[in-house]
Amino acid sequence: MRWPAADPDVLRPYDELATRMMPRITSEPIGERLPEVQLDSPQEEQKAPSVARASGRMAIATLTSRITGFAWKVMLAWVATLGVLYDSFTVANTLPLIINELLLGGVLTSVVVPLLVRSQDDEDGGESYTQRLLTLAITVLGVGTVVSTACAPWLTGLLMDDSGEANPQLATWFAYLLLPGLLFYGLFAVLSAVLNAKQIFGPAQWAPVINNLVIFATIGTFALVPGDPTIVPTQMSDPQVLVLGIGVLTAMVAQALFLVPALRRSGFRFRWRFGLDDRLKEFGGLAAWILGYVAVSQIGMIVNTRVLTSGAAGGPSIYSNAWLLFQLPYGVIGVSLLTALMPKMSRAAADNDHRKLVGDLSYGSRVTTLMLLPVSAVMAVAGPAIGVALFALGKGSVEDAQRLGQALAVSAFGLVPYALVMLQMRVFYAMKDSRTPTLIMCVMTAVKIPLLYLASAQLSPENVVLGVMMVNSLVFVVGAVMGQVWLWVKLGNLRSRRVLGVILFTVVASGLGALAATLVAMLVPDALGPIGKAWVSLFCQGIVGIGVSFGVLIALKVDELAPVTRRISGLLRRG
Repeated sequence: MRWPAADPDVLRPYDELATRMMPRITSEPIGERLPEVQLDSPQEEQKAPSVARASGRMAIATLTSRITGFAWKVMLAWVATLGVLYDSFTVANTLPLIINELLLGGVLTSVVVPLLVRSQDDEDGGESYTQRLLTLAITVLGVGTVVSTACAPWLTGLLMDDSGEANPQLATWFAYLLLPGLLFYGLFAVLSAVLNAKQIFGPAQWAPVINNLVIFATIGTFALVPGDPTIVPTQMSDPQVLVLGIGVLTAMVAQALFLVPALRRSGFRFRWRFGLDDRLKEFGGLAAWILGYVAVSQIGMIVNTRVLTSGAAGGPSIYSNAWLLFQLPYGVIGVSLLTALMPKMSRAAADNDHRKLVGDLSYGSRVTTLMLLPVSAVMAVAGPAIGVALFALGKGSVEDAQRLGQALAVSAFGLVPYALVMLQMRVFYAMKDSRTPTLIMCVMTAVKIPLLYLASAQLSPENVVLGVMMVNSLVFVVGAVMGQVWLWVKLGNLRSRRVLGVILFTVVASGLGALAATLVAMLVPDALGPIGKAWVSLFCQGIVGIGVSFGVLIALKVDELAPVTRRISGLLRRG
């Protein structure tokens, strides 16, 4: 993420998109309020470009944050290799995220936004309620930070299986340096929710870029300090351990503090306000189910990490980078749509207007499928080329890079189900139903854990990471089907016929795009060498695969693609 080693089990309520969709740079200031949108009838769906415009503004920030967040991961692989040191750092860097989720973080903000939206009807515009919420969050996160840092050795032991080539001691050293960042991860999540409830999205989208820039400087320093990054440090005071740990902690702090000026510009002033009112008690009731959700998902994540560390060296770092590549198109195309729609869905749910809520769900499902499925198909074909092109440079090895690309390829089919699960969860939370997502997560985890251990038992150590990525994608398919059925039971007609029509057209177009990408890769000569061939193949497959896919969709006249074609036509006319 901004980016810690994210996991498929962790929902992210703050990221962004260009839906319909062509990102455009505007002169509008960061933090501008989004216009109101309604999507509850065919006539009102004509207003959807307002969501597209809002999402398009956020897409620039998201694209920048996702690219820079992924770039520092690649940069670290170039200077440290996908080996034991990178694995240990990855495990330790995941810990603040896990604890944050268990306390008050990512998933919980999905509940915070609807409640904050409702509090805006108060005489003070919800300021006192927000102050109480922030006071509670800071208190809980502060205590959690102290306790988790003290328990760093136990936490790393819980995540790592020492039967493989992992190094729990090195991971523990990194954990001592990174776990204090828990307070700032959590603070960033809650402040993002406050700004999102005010329909101010820009700062939360740009803050990760600040994080990533600090980490770039950290890795540059890491490469210059004494020591061989391919050799595991023998003590915590090793300069490379200190530089990497303290530098990433500084990035966490910078990311959270970046939101403070935007919050002040919105008119909000924080002061400590202890105590619980009726709505915070309501929040507690919702949070109980959310914490159950998170606890179950983190069990899956712990098993996920232990299985990875039981295999060959490089498993956790390969998984982390493959997951970031997997998530990159979703972060640009999927999450900003959710960010823009979440306040609208919350308001529709508060008004008990299921028609508007279903309209948002249908629109989100169609646009998500339309934009992500062609990308998923190209990822499945071009995965190995992506891995070698990005990770075989510097001290990286072609073999590890190929494994990373293969992991991406075998999991690509889960991209659209993953995005649909994220959308469905937001609908449940908008209805103040945190029980159903928890039950769905219980089933997903119950499916996931046996499959993870099966992959570990049946696959060679080098291929365990491939099995883990495939299992995660299968679990998203299970979750998407369950979520759709459950929403149908709760809301009735979900306008599924129109969604299925878009899916059918997109599958045909994506299949043709993948076929074209496969054929063009056969024309790239081996004489270019592994890395040269990978870069040429990646470029050709991306251009041809995506071009054919969207060309077919345009020829089929899919309505949801009309805003994109209009914008391209306008650009060509101006050109």
